[in-house]
Amino acid sequence: MSEQHTSRPYAVVAVASSAGGIQGLVALLSRLGPDLPVPVLVVQHLDPRHRTLLPEVLSRRTELAVKLAEDQERIEPGTVYIAPPGLHLLVGPDGVLALTSTDPVHFVRPSGDLLFESVAESYGSRAIVCVLTGTGVDGATGVAAVKHRGGTVIVEDPETAQFAGMPQAAVATGAADFVLRLEKIAAAVRGLVEDKRQ
Repeated sequence: MSEQHTSRPYAVVAVASSAGGIQGLVALLSRLGPDLPVPVLVVQHLDPRHRTLLPEVLSRRTELAVKLAEDQERIEPGTVYIAPPGLHLLVGPDGVLALTSTDPVHFVRPSGDLLFESVAESYGSRAIVCVLTGTGVDGATGVAAVKHRGGTVIVEDPETAQFAGMPQAAVATGAADFVLRLEKIAAAVRGLVEDKRQ
C-alpha cells in the first residue's frame, strides 16, 4: 500500500468488548494519546433498538477522533471506528470498511470474530487485536485467525476483567501474546505501533 504501511510493523488495531466494555474502551482509548499512527476498529455489543451515543461518550474521554463506521469508508490513522449497532464491521486489504447485516455469530451482531478474521486476512502480521471484558465467547475464533496469520493478540486479564467470559475464551485458545490488566493495554499497543523497525 503506501510507504507509511511498509515502514511500520503494524497497520491496524481491532478491539472487541461486550458487558463492561464501555468502561473498558474509555480506559483503553483515553490512554492511547492524540497521535496514534494507526486506525482503531471497535466492536462493542450494543442494543440495536436504540441509537448509540457511544462515539460521543468516547470522544469526550480520548484525544483520538471517534466515529461510527460507515460502509465503504477508508480508515485513517488516529481515528476510532465503532461498529454500528446491529451491523457486522469488516475491513479489506485496501483499508476500506464494509458493514453487513448477515446472520449473528455466537448470537451477536456486530461480531468481534468476523472483524478479527477480516483483519487477519487483510493485514496478517501487521494486525493487533484486543479482547476486553465481556460475557460469551465472541473474539476467540478471531484471535486464533489473527495468530495464525502472524498478528499480535492482547487480552485483558480475566482475573481483573469486569466480565471474564470473553477474555477467558480468548486466553483458552492459546493465541494470546499478552494477557494484561486493562490499564496496561494502551501502553502495550503504543509500544508495538511506535516501534520503528524497518
